[in-house]
Amino acid sequence: MRSPRRFRCAALAALSAGVLLAVAGCDSAADRTTKGTTGTAEAEDVLLQPVAEPGPGPFTKSTARAAPSPSATRSPQESEGSATRTVHRVSGAVPGLYGGVRSEASCDVEQQARLLTADQDEARAFAEEAGIEAVQIPGYLRSLTPVTLRADTQVTDHGYSAGSTTAFQAVLQAGTAVLVDSRGLPRVRCAGGNPLDRPVIAKGQVTHRGERWPGYDPARILAVDPGVKPVGSLIIVNTADNTWIERTAGDDGKRDRTPDDPPPFEPSEDLLFPSPDRPSDPVPSPSTPSTPAPAEPEETECPDPFGDPAELPPGCPPPMDPDPGTEPPDDFDGMPTDEPWEMEEDEFGVVPEPTQVFPDEPDEFDEPMDSGVPEPFAG
Repeated sequence: MRSPRRFRCAALAALSAGVLLAVAGCDSAADRTTKGTTGTAEAEDVLLQPVAEPGPGPFTKSTARAAPSPSATRSPQESEGSATRTVHRVSGAVPGLYGGVRSEASCDVEQQARLLTADQDEARAFAEEAGIEAVQIPGYLRSLTPVTLRADTQVTDHGYSAGSTTAFQAVLQAGTAVLVDSRGLPRVRCAGGNPLDRPVIAKGQVTHRGERWPGYDPARILAVDPGVKPVGSLIIVNTADNTWIERTAGDDGKRDRTPDDPPPFEPSEDLLFPSPDRPSDPVPSPSTPSTPAPAEPEETECPDPFGDPAELPPGCPPPMDPDPGTEPPDDFDGMPTDEPWEMEEDEFGVVPEPTQVFPDEPDEFDEPMDSGVPEPFAG
């Protein structure tokens, strides 16, 4: 049964990728342990979970692929004070948020499905947290994508004990194997089969509990928000050679390929956290729209410059006034006429096509011509 205290202090901050949010806690009367606060999703106590640590109340044994487990050191005790952390929200669709090895799944999905469905009570508890029916667990797990975290990430984790689930805030170490949905949201932690959800971000200070790992920085924690829309594939980083991989959503890596359109930055660039030297979110700068080059005007055949202005095609210069000292052309009498112009045969025997033809004018050629040179008009 889900604890009735679970959402008492669920104060979620605004969802905005790259926005820095201070994490704090609210008052809680729940019992505290060195393994974190059980039975509540309140964020005052946050459990640190190294890569291979199953955590409190694992649903199953680990199905994560073998990975080196970093040496851990103890976190500051409660008497040493609470640490103020900074959580950076990021969209699950951001390229490079997750990693993996090409053609290798970070989690054995089929084994995970068998383990979760072996116990009916556990299956019902898992399905309740995942928002599905127990019979849908195998299909649900196969729809998720196995990857590894590339940064320490806060989630709402769930443990299973005595027939009920407990929810608690946890920070998963970079390198943790998880199953993510089509919006890039972590849904299952493979080290214990625990269902995951979005974190509860509180305000103020929190108490870190559990085991710290080398390189843990409370100011460099991610909180993943779901992408705007489902995607058919995720762009992840190949942790073996630092190259890009396009992994199909719901695939175990067998269809991994190099993306046709890779991100415009190197996989090694640290774009998940803001820096004073760059914007908090790697948004490409808008490009200045280029002005299209003007199309070259088509060459227009202009008639006699002394013609009627109304009959000039577009692009032709206006008609010129004849020089008072010159005579206009012989076929121009200064006044327009409705009669067709009479054309004379040139010296080669070819009659130019008249510029005006009346629809009712009879055809003067009764038969087709035998050669390319027309016969002269009949008198």
